[in-house]
Amino acid sequence: MTTRETTDGTPAVAGLLLAAGGGRRLGGRPKALLTHRGRPLVEHAVRVLREGGCTTVHVVLGARADEVRARAALDGCVLVDNPEWERGMGTSLRAGLDSLSGSPARAALVALVDQPGIGPEAVARVLRAYDGESALVSAAYDGVRGHPVLFGAAHWAGVASSAEGDRGARAYLREHAAQVRLVECGDVARPYDIDTEADLAHLE
Repeated sequence: MTTRETTDGTPAVAGLLLAAGGGRRLGGRPKALLTHRGRPLVEHAVRVLREGGCTTVHVVLGARADEVRARAALDGCVLVDNPEWERGMGTSLRAGLDSLSGSPARAALVALVDQPGIGPEAVARVLRAYDGESALVSAAYDGVRGHPVLFGAAHWAGVASSAEGDRGARAYLREHAAQVRLVECGDVARPYDIDTEADLAHLE
């Protein structure tokens, strides 16, 4: 058994992909359904988590969730519905952590669906920093905190209670900044978001 496995040998760290947004600034096109390399962007994000070492992946869906299920190949993922997705990313984070609380996972590696410039190398680096339920780890880009972020289970309740609107876990991470282990990923990833029409140029 390694520190990245539970006592029964299951992975201690699960990937948690937040993919519920409606793409308001993209004319109402859900980001999960944007095309990247010929397939829905949510598929790419799941593949990145798996290639980075997360064999278990929970995906939070919201906008046009039925269409995402129909169009995207998400076999083997735990699909979590967030009926409150319009209230912001914080609701998706809470829904995802609630889903994980009933699983063997002892940490969540949180990624966002709209960051295709962040690949498996960054995921693997953050995952390797897991050392138990009190772990609090974040990718950094030139020293600035970004995604993915790993929350050990000891932090889940605090993160969920502070996750409001589109801030997600930012407030919690600020309050616990001294505990956050930063893992530099600027040499292997680019942390841009797909938020506007101009950002669509990043998709392939």
